[in-house]
Amino acid sequence: MSPDEIFWPAPAKLNLMLRVVGRRADGYHRLQTVFQFLELADELRISLIPQDEILCDLPGVAPDYNLAVRAARALLPYRKVRKGVRIEIRKQLPMGGGLGGGSSNAATTLVVLNELWRCGMDTADLARVGLALGADVPIFVHGRAAWAEGVGERFTPIDPPQPWYLVVRPPCSVSTAEIFSAPELTRNAPPIKIRDFLAGCDENTLEPVVRRRHPEVDRALKWLDRIGRGRLTGTGSCVFAAFDDRDAALRALAEMPADLQGFVARGCNRSPLHARMEEQLGVSPSG
Repeated sequence: MSPDEIFWPAPAKLNLMLRVVGRRADGYHRLQTVFQFLELADELRISLIPQDEILCDLPGVAPDYNLAVRAARALLPYRKVRKGVRIEIRKQLPMGGGLGGGSSNAATTLVVLNELWRCGMDTADLARVGLALGADVPIFVHGRAAWAEGVGERFTPIDPPQPWYLVVRPPCSVSTAEIFSAPELTRNAPPIKIRDFLAGCDENTLEPVVRRRHPEVDRALKWLDRIGRGRLTGTGSCVFAAFDDRDAALRALAEMPADLQGFVARGCNRSPLHARMEEQLGVSPSG
């Protein structure tokens, strides 16, 4: 199959732990977090075209705010193939839910176009380009479940369990900027070690702020706590609970209140994008 015909996955992510441990002089927060991917993904078809343009029509998103378009523009100085690109996005992930959909779209565009445009950039170079687009882009470029620090861009690969997750989307949107600028946010959570996370220290220190400001998130978490253990990913609004098997997760989905939306997906420690790249093109972006 030609690369132009392939729909490349742009997977969701979960934050299995998130701690705000400080604030830098430039205003960015210092974080500790653990990223894991989900098998559920947006799908991108990335085709080279003769005209020197970047084309991508995503309903409701202007080109200047479309992270896939911005990612392609960011690679223009590095391309060796003087062709434009058409990007088709099949959305599967909810927008604005804390699952990283836009950032994942950007990363998939970077990783695939690096090959199609023969840019010759390694993973670290692509991650640096991605960081300028958004703090979550580098983890999708990196393509491995990881312990992350800094603003979320310094990675140590880890291999947490890969359960089935029920992911629930409450009927609200949560502004990341609002939560990180909230005066009541705790910004000095004690740093922990990877061994602490693996031993069960998986708090999201943003959760109390989100729950107070967004009752819908609080209600969804309380419902999840009745059937498992509810947790917040990023700043939300999506929340999740882990299950040992798919059937148990599906039973929980069937019991979900009617005003909530959700889905079941398997956690994975290797990005589905990187697995597809190796299968289709014989390259492994993360080595």
